Formats: sequence, C-alpha cells, structure tokens
Amino acid sequence: MTHPGLLRTAPLRGETTSSLICRIASRYGLEAKALRSCWHWRNYQPGHDGGGARADAEVLLNAAGRQLLAGLCGVKEDVLARALPSWAREDAKLPAEEDGAPEAAWRIGGAVVGPVAFGCRLCAAQRTGTVVRVVRYAPRWERVCIRHGRWLLDADADQPHEYLDVRHLPEVTTAQRRWTGVARRAVRAGAEPEKVFALAHAVVARWWEHAFNWQRETIWPRRLHQVAGGNAGTDLERWRIVGRDAVVFPEVVAVADALLDPAMAQLAWLDSGAGRPRALPADGRFCRRLGERVGRAWLGPLAATDHGGPLIAWMGSVIRLRRGTGGPHGYDNDPWWLRQEHQAATMAGQLRVLGKEKKAPGSGTMWRAAVPAEQRMLITSAIDSAEEQLLQLRGVQTGPTADVARRVLRGLSHSAGLIENAWKRTAVAAVNGGVPLQEVARWVNMPVEVLREMLTPGGQEDSG
Repeated sequence: MTHPGLLRTAPLRGETTSSLICRIASRYGLEAKALRSCWHWRNYQPGHDGGGARADAEVLLNAAGRQLLAGLCGVKEDVLARALPSWAREDAKLPAEEDGAPEAAWRIGGAVVGPVAFGCRLCAAQRTGTVVRVVRYAPRWERVCIRHGRWLLDADADQPHEYLDVRHLPEVTTAQRRWTGVARRAVRAGAEPEKVFALAHAVVARWWEHAFNWQRETIWPRRLHQVAGGNAGTDLERWRIVGRDAVVFPEVVAVADALLDPAMAQLAWLDSGAGRPRALPADGRFCRRLGERVGRAWLGPLAATDHGGPLIAWMGSVIRLRRGTGGPHGYDNDPWWLRQEHQAATMAGQLRVLGKEKKAPGSGTMWRAAVPAEQRMLITSAIDSAEEQLLQLRGVQTGPTADVARRVLRGLSHSAGLIENAWKRTAVAAVNGGVPLQEVARWVNMPVEVLREMLTPGGQEDSG
C-alpha cells in the first residue's frame, strides 16, 4: 500500500467519517473494504433489508483509530475534528485499549448526529479533483446546491437517486436563501429554528398527503413532474415520496415565516373568540390568511377543518398561552413542540411501506386507485371525528364521580362507534381492492366467517 499521508485527502464540511474513508480509498486506488481492514471492527456494516450497504452508515473511531485516519488522509486531527461532526463521538463498543490498537464501530448516521444527505458530486469534484460520492450531515433547509441547481436527497433510503434537478424551479433556491432570515426571526422570538422548521414541515407534509384530492392544486403537480425529469409517468406514487421535500420546500419556509409572525398569532386569537372562547371557525381569518401566504387563497377552509393535525395543535397552544390556561411550563405550553404522531414520515420509511404494499396480496393497484375518493373521505372523516372526540375527553375529568363517569363512558362509547365504522369501511375497501378476505380477517383478529357476515350488505352497519 502507498505510504500513509502521501496523497492528501481533505475532509468536506459536515462529511461523515465513513464517506471520508471511502474517498481516501479512492485516492489510493483501493476498494473501501480494503482500506477499512486497517481498523479492528467491533460490529458489522449496516445494510438495507433487501441487501446492499446503507449510504448513511457512519464510523466511530477510538483515539488510535482517529490517529490512523489522520495519517492516511494527511490532515491534522484538529482539522478533522472541525469538519467531521462524528469525529469525537464516544461509543461503548470502543473501550480504551492498552496497546493502542485502532478500533472502529459502525453506526447509522442519523442516530449519531442528525439527518444525512448526499453531497453534490460536482462541488466535490471542484474541491477534490475527483468525481466521487460524498455523504454529509445536512438539515432539510440546506439541501439545495445553489451553484448546480440540485436538491440533495436523504441518504438513508434504499433508492438510486442522489439528487433532484431543481434548476428550473427558482422558487426552491429562493426558499433556501429566505430561510436564513426566517431562522434569525425565530431566534429573536425565542424559538429554536430547528423546531420551527420541523413544525412547518409537518404542517405542509400533511397538506401534501391531502393534496392528491385537491382539484385546485396545480403548483405541486407541476413541480413534481419537473423534478421527475418532465413526467412522473406510471411511477407517480414513488415520485410523490422521493420528490416531496423538494417540491414543498417553498411552502414550508412560507409557513414557518407565517407562524413566527405576531400578526398571525393575533388572528388565531381572534378566531378563538379572544375573551369569549368559541370553537375555531372553518372560515377563520388565520387559516384564510395562511392560505394566501402560501399562494393558495382557497386553502383556508381545508386547513381549518383538518382537526387533529399539527397546525390546529399550534393554534391551540398559542390560544392557551394567551388565555393563561396552559398550566405549568411543559410541552403543552410550547407552540413549537411537535407531537410524535404529527411528525412527517421520512422518505426511507415511506419507500419501505410502498415496497411491502407492492409485495402484499391485492397490491396490484394503489389505495387511491382502488378506493373511490368518497369512500376514502368517509374513512378519514370517521378517524378524525374519533380522534377529536377522544381529545375532548381529557377535559371532562373533574366534578362529581357519577357525572364524570357518565360523560367519559358516553364519550368513549361514541368514539368506539366511530372507530368501528372506520375499520369496517377500511375492511370493505381493502376487500373490494383485491385483498383476500382471509388476510383482512387476520389483520383485524377476527374469524373469516364473522367478518364476512359483518361486511355483507345485511350485516354491515352504515353509520356514516
């Protein structure tokens, strides 16, 4: 092997240690596996369920391992410490060795530092002189390579694309520049920019899921076909997953900016009745104005009636704080706290689900193609109504025992009926879509004959 340090390989800002090792190997004309044999490995390299190494795999090193890497790339350790976010991370699998043997352990990058994305190969080539893959830690508001017009994708998914071409979508690039100012506003408002972005992203990702049935939505379909190379074609479902974050990015930044605006919080307060509390109206000024700020004047009523979503949760927190009824300091008092159930599904997670759906019985057609829009709407409505009913029960547990028990039991009974209605409708839709009745019966833990009787026209209750 060439003498360590003979060929200098400088780290890139935010790069994973694993990515740097691969680039060093390339410089020496070696396979990455051959270079990695210089360390003693404590575990196996993580891979995808279907086989193949994960691009977001990360490497943690002990002190001797870090010294070895510094020698191999010909760069001082303090330089590597500034460039590589995982450089000094400790790991229980790497105990101190008396003989100073170089030790290494595999990890998943997202669990070590944060979101992992591909780097721009063209930028890397300009810096290093070679066109090789780069993997780096990058939040979603830093995913646009402005110089080359590329949206850099998550590296944790099992899919072939490293980037999406956004050269013909200037609004995506503009949104990244705009985020810098939004982040400063968040800091001035006493909020963490990461939390503000996460909440806005969850709000818009939820709209994205609903937008498939919005006939007036024309902006996102145009962008999606653009990032898909001109036409998503028959692979629309996959492209909706892969392209989502790039397509909705301008609206995410716009929503974050709007939620930080005190004038918008005032509109939410007025919609709630201010000093005379009332239910939030479907035609409220807050949601109407929010729709206008994202370029969709028609969106207001749809956003206002999305009960159980992150936007309504944010409005509720703002209103409780104004009324002084939020209780002691905690999650309920933090408008930027994002509940786990509101977090947007990742691209990797959605692709895994899509892959399982295509392998499952009755998956020859997608849910939206097999189930009529009216039926999907009824299922969603029943689920939302049950969720809203259950949330309301949190506030009725004070008073005489009999009164509280009566209200809670009646509320639970009503919620149970709504849930039963939702699962029956879903079961009917699945069977009609081609899923064998035996499979559906297994999923609902019910004998096939009992389920068949319940789903027949004479046995199915229609409570919608």
